Amino acid sequence: MAAKEFIVAIELGSSKMTGIAGKKNLDGSITVLAVVTEESSSFIRKGVVYNIDKTAQCISNIVKKLTNTLKTEIAYVYVGVGGQSIRSVRNNIVKNLPEDTIVTQEMVNELMDGNRNMSYQDQEILDAATQEYKVDNQYQMDPVGIQCTRLEGNFLNILWRKLFYRNLNKCFNLAGVAIADMYLAPLALADSVLTDAEKRSGCVLVDLGADTTTVSVYFKNVLRHLAVIPLGGNNVTKDIASLQMEESHAEQMKLKYGSAFTDNSDIDNSMSISIDNDRSIESRKFVEIVEGRVQEIVENVWYQVPSEYADRLLGGIVLTGGGSNMKNIETAFRNHTHIEKIRTAKFVTQTITAKDPIITARDGKMNTVLGILAKGDMNCAGEEVDPTADLFTETKPATTTTTADIHREPRKVTEIGQGVVLTEAEKQKAEEEKRRQEEEAAAKAAAEAAALAAEEEKDNGLKAFGKKLGNFIKKMVAEE
Repeated sequence: MAAKEFIVAIELGSSKMTGIAGKKNLDGSITVLAVVTEESSSFIRKGVVYNIDKTAQCISNIVKKLTNTLKTEIAYVYVGVGGQSIRSVRNNIVKNLPEDTIVTQEMVNELMDGNRNMSYQDQEILDAATQEYKVDNQYQMDPVGIQCTRLEGNFLNILWRKLFYRNLNKCFNLAGVAIADMYLAPLALADSVLTDAEKRSGCVLVDLGADTTTVSVYFKNVLRHLAVIPLGGNNVTKDIASLQMEESHAEQMKLKYGSAFTDNSDIDNSMSISIDNDRSIESRKFVEIVEGRVQEIVENVWYQVPSEYADRLLGGIVLTGGGSNMKNIETAFRNHTHIEKIRTAKFVTQTITAKDPIITARDGKMNTVLGILAKGDMNCAGEEVDPTADLFTETKPATTTTTADIHREPRKVTEIGQGVVLTEAEKQKAEEEKRRQEEEAAAKAAAEAAALAAEEEKDNGLKAFGKKLGNFIKKMVAEE
């Protein structure tokens, strides 16, 4: 039976691309209807697209497989944005006000718009997280209604390279797949694996992926820092592969023998691990190879935590992602960071019903795509697929929805939630609207200037005529 109502999410990972369809139930739970994964390491590196054609083909394949399972066309999808080069930058916008001015929401919106209009060389602002507002000398989360003479907005801008942003949008356009919304994958993940108490009291979320490790720092329910480190589980695999073996074999050895931390007393110096029929490696050397790379990843993660929050993380460290399955990974983080409160998020906090073993494994690998799925709120179902149709059956052409059709009017900053990334089509509409308003304003200003000039010319003409008349009268009087 064809599904008539569902949400579709797609995550572009470094090792695999995942498409998932699920239905939201009245009790808030999600029923997974279909899951499709495709190997992506040959065209996605460090979480970003570098082969547009292959990526577009993979997206198309995933959508077709989901369509065949659901027996319903997919009108549009939700997409997660992540990967290398994502970074956060702090920015302050100040507005001086007349004395005894009461702050309004319009003033706050002006600060947000001013921040969004900031330009960074070769970088695109994906999202902006409000840190707090400074009202005169006091910090406030909500300044509306407070009287002051100086209003300052502190923002955390999340940036991504423009090339990566455009390539991602181009892939979906080539695949003929419309984007309902784009979400920052780290923020969608955080909303699905962190508790409110952890975000409020301060925590570090570490997503250990194949090619990258994403670090998100939260304090008082606000994202304070976001960074993506170009190191992941594949780096451990490559180090093992340097022992002259295939990476697939090295991956198997990592999963079987790898440990993020091994106590010195537990290492058997006489023990060897077999590489193949003719070769083996000492147990201690294998431990050193794995631990050395893991320690590098842990050190880089901790380096990303701002110093002002390092000793205020009452919520501790939360690990997730495929790399969090490595044996003793919590111990490795605990030894270096000296933070005792560490937990591994193997699954999302939402109630998920699924039969697919990829989901029921609860190993942290599907947390991001499930987080994106949970964010979706529009029905992605299109027309029902005709099961009797074949190559010779005449069918009516399908109505194609484009990304530009979904949000015909560009949304304002105040209309979108945190973590939502405007699509390129929407940004183009916003730029066109801005240009139109600027042209209208320029035309209006020119018309007002012309009217003013005409009025001045008229006044000058009257003055000149009056002067001439006065001189004529004086002359007549003199002659009299």
